[in-house]
Amino acid sequence: MLKHKASFKKSLGLGLSAILLMVLVAGCSGGNAGNQNKEAQQNTNQSANQNADTNEPAVGGTFVYGRPASVNSFDLHNQITANNAFAIDKVFESLITFDSNGEIIDWLAESHSISDDGLTYTFVLRDGLKFSNGTDVTAEDAVFSIQRHLEVGGPLAIAAKVKEVKAQDDRTLVITLEEPYTPFISELSNFSNGIIPNNFGGASEEEFFKNPVGTGPFVVESWDPAGDVTFVKNENYWQEGKPYIDKLVYKLIQDDSQAINQLKAGEVDAIESLALQNANEIKQGPDTAVLTNGSWVTEQLFFNTLDEHFSDVHVRRALALAIDREGLTNALTFGYAQTANSLLPTAIPYNANDTIKPLNFDVAAAKEELAKSAFPNGFTTKLLVASGNSTRAQEAQIIQAAGKEIGINIEIESIELATFRERFFAYDYSIMLNSGQADSPDANSIIAFQTDPEGFSKSYWTHYTNDEVTKLLHEGQKTLDGEDRAAVYSSLLQILADEAPYIPLYYPDILKGVRSSVEGLVVLPNGSLRFEEVRIHK
Repeated sequence: MLKHKASFKKSLGLGLSAILLMVLVAGCSGGNAGNQNKEAQQNTNQSANQNADTNEPAVGGTFVYGRPASVNSFDLHNQITANNAFAIDKVFESLITFDSNGEIIDWLAESHSISDDGLTYTFVLRDGLKFSNGTDVTAEDAVFSIQRHLEVGGPLAIAAKVKEVKAQDDRTLVITLEEPYTPFISELSNFSNGIIPNNFGGASEEEFFKNPVGTGPFVVESWDPAGDVTFVKNENYWQEGKPYIDKLVYKLIQDDSQAINQLKAGEVDAIESLALQNANEIKQGPDTAVLTNGSWVTEQLFFNTLDEHFSDVHVRRALALAIDREGLTNALTFGYAQTANSLLPTAIPYNANDTIKPLNFDVAAAKEELAKSAFPNGFTTKLLVASGNSTRAQEAQIIQAAGKEIGINIEIESIELATFRERFFAYDYSIMLNSGQADSPDANSIIAFQTDPEGFSKSYWTHYTNDEVTKLLHEGQKTLDGEDRAAVYSSLLQILADEAPYIPLYYPDILKGVRSSVEGLVVLPNGSLRFEEVRIHK
């Protein structure tokens, strides 16, 4: 998913991860600080759970969540950016999902099974499931949802070759594949595979997504595509008694400093985009705290390989060698990140972060690499950055200085988020800062999004094309989990490190600023939140 966090996902971002996107934002001298932060968060979560066990939950009230981008669509099959994805997942839910540790768990399905040949997936729905309008959820609704996704495709299209989707009975769904596709079970946990009513419940497609009906904990009460969204509790939610809050408001706050000020003043209960340099200030505040989790996000510098300068692999390698990624991480992330060697975050299997040979900081080698290019005397280019994100602004300045050291003059172009997205979607950039994010806990989630030149994102809008990488991408999708699949991704990730169509900078932790009165908020590794158990103590 993309994250203009975000994401990438495929972001996120997002994701990613995404894609796609959000412009979001770990810098330990060796990773210990990040581990300490995770341990502290685990302890915080444990303490919160203990409190929840001994105290009667505070029921009711309104939770206000500050977000940097508005929700402009609830069409789960046509969206990928985090601003929409993390609203869609409050209304629609999938058969399976993932927990805060990234583990796949049953959700709308009470159980699932996969045949030994990897071709047949069987899901049994929970008994008594209802949509928010009170109608029963049946396997036919799931059939319609999956088939609509197959027909639409979209940014998070189902890549598996699906032979048949059928309802075996009211509660049993069977999906049959033409050939094995290892990431399939993981990808079914994406928000894009949420269950919607058969035939949109009788509404037109347009009307349905203006007033969506799902199984999620919340229902859309009011919605301004250029502003705020107000959700109300789904009275028919399958988790009895939840959510505890009556209303959830997504409040648009596009500037980091404004979001922090509103959090401190108690005008919002939490903020989505917490700049890394502000984390300790919020953590130490008298009425505020920081929730963290390891993420599926990789902060990156992206090259448009259609650009005359960055189509040259030697130019890309030169800039990669000129950037002190470890120094950048340590300077900007305050112990809430780890320097990235690989495209894949360490929370994703097969990341090869410890075994890959990256283009480490070496100015002399960078100058030698540039001398091999078609631009040995340097050139002038522009770095596109979304405004409103202070960490990204500092990243841009560090990269600008690194380019200057080897004769590349980098002008920083900072523009508002919506225009930023439009520009890179149209390949109207030379280099940009963004993040890539997995949407599900499988290596393919990021790799496919960032390496497939024929996919939705055209290698994350870089249009990077390498036949060997494409071959390995498809091989990894068909290879069963284990050593053979690890070897495939190790080879693929090394090619990416060598050819540098994008430069992984660091893996940031997910950071959310919250009021100290908030309990029960769950941070997911894709950057989304679960609000079902949120309580606000006044």
